[in-house]
Amino acid sequence: MSGGEVAGILVAVFWAILVSFLAVALARLAQTLRATTKLVADVTDQAVPLLADASSAVRSAQTQIDRVDAIASDVQEVTSNASALSTTVASTFGGPLVKVAAFGYGVRRALGGRKDDVPAKARRTVIVGRTVPASRWGKRNPRGKRD
Repeated sequence: MSGGEVAGILVAVFWAILVSFLAVALARLAQTLRATTKLVADVTDQAVPLLADASSAVRSAQTQIDRVDAIASDVQEVTSNASALSTTVASTFGGPLVKVAAFGYGVRRALGGRKDDVPAKARRTVIVGRTVPASRWGKRNPRGKRD
């Protein structure tokens, strides 16, 4: 065997090894493509019912939102009616009730009378809805001035 024949055999062996590696790689690539095709088909089969369910859920949510919107508009109308009623009641009864209360207070003061023998310091002073003895007024405001 000459050197050229040995070199030809070596090239043929390396060529055979290279072709077998390429054949194995192509076989694995084909297997991967088959698995990918099957996976895409399964995802498609499962996605269609999921999309149908999602679509029905969105329709149901839209129906509920429409109902809530109708309820909210009704509540707004009731609120405005209650506000109008409150304003009407306040304007109808508020003025006369204040006048009756003022009249009652005046009558009470007139019938109760003021005692002139009570010194000015012993009188009670009304401050924001409560009575405070005049003697305490001096402790609060030492100069004797009223705010």
